[in-house]
Amino acid sequence: MSGVFQMANYNGGSYVVIEGKREAQNFFIIMKGKLRTQKEMQYAGEEASQVLGPGDFFGVESAMSGHSRIETVVALSECSLIVVNHDQFGLLIQKNTPVAMKIIRSFSVKLRSFDNTITRLSFRNAVEEDPQHLFEVAEFWFNQKRFNHAAYGFQKYLQWCPTGEKVSQAKMRLQSMNKPMVAPAVPESNINRTFKEDEMVFAENEPGRELYIIQSGRVKITKMVNGQEVMLAVLQPGDIFGEMALLDNKPRSASAIIAEDATMLAINKTNFEGMVKAQPQLATRLITILSERIWMAYRQLSNLMISDPLGRLFDTLLTLAEKNHVKIGPKASHNFDIGGKDLLKMVGFDEKKDERYLMDLLKNRWMRLDEGKLICLDLQELEKQVAFHKKKVSMDRKREKAAAR
Repeated sequence: MSGVFQMANYNGGSYVVIEGKREAQNFFIIMKGKLRTQKEMQYAGEEASQVLGPGDFFGVESAMSGHSRIETVVALSECSLIVVNHDQFGLLIQKNTPVAMKIIRSFSVKLRSFDNTITRLSFRNAVEEDPQHLFEVAEFWFNQKRFNHAAYGFQKYLQWCPTGEKVSQAKMRLQSMNKPMVAPAVPESNINRTFKEDEMVFAENEPGRELYIIQSGRVKITKMVNGQEVMLAVLQPGDIFGEMALLDNKPRSASAIIAEDATMLAINKTNFEGMVKAQPQLATRLITILSERIWMAYRQLSNLMISDPLGRLFDTLLTLAEKNHVKIGPKASHNFDIGGKDLLKMVGFDEKKDERYLMDLLKNRWMRLDEGKLICLDLQELEKQVAFHKKKVSMDRKREKAAAR
């Protein structure tokens, strides 16, 4: 494989990638030596750093998403690395499918870990996905008089928890709605699927067996948080969803409901690796989507680590600009397609009680509100403010650790 891709050698103590660096086109697979990863914003429960060795890889998220680096990697010894350009991922799959599968699986695990941490920090009462919770989700839908969704949830509860504590209640609910005890079976060999509007694709907490690629129509992704259903996303043709449950054998972290009549491809565990090898462009699309999600999840976690409300607003705006691949530079301006209240909601603030934070934001001469939309007149100044607040968090953490010794 090294004959196809470029090789790079580094001495011990060399910085291979630096967090925050933009225009990252390459990722690396370690052939020889050891390297250490480190991140500027460390969240509670995360290891301060990680040592990587032969067979490990790094930098994939940034290279495949086209965003800035999310970690710094330093060589601990003399290292030999395979350098893979972002547009060579399909070639990597053809030359070494196991490596590509390892990347995809590790991404799935990392993304779920990030999502769980974000949920725990944002919503204190969030619970781990478990088929036992299917009953509560179905009961919520039943009380909302969404009987088709409720029936699906109760049927799946009976399927996955046949000796559960709520079996008799689930059966009574299904009888009261005049619904069968078992959901209609869908042959897993049938890759092409058709769904009608408002139909369930899968329910939160249901064990996952397939990922889906939308060919037409739209799909809503929702999650129960503190007893309420929260809309996470509306997916369009070309989007892929359900990949985490397929790859790491965990229950679904959210529900998928058809928003508009849809057709899609369903890929299961059995045919997934063959599909990756036979259609490298599909695997490249999947890893690009996962890379984008991991980058966004890391930025969300970094944002939650900032204690100053104004700092969190600055950081959210910078993330939005970088997500849209806006060039950051002196006097570079950007019109955000959101208003002040939208920004407060994105950060989890109350649009009335916390309006003073928005006023503090607009005191900066390079921030403006024009026709209800936020405009930054100098993205480099915005970036400097974010760097200041992140540095403050890092210094506070060091002081806390020193005081605890």
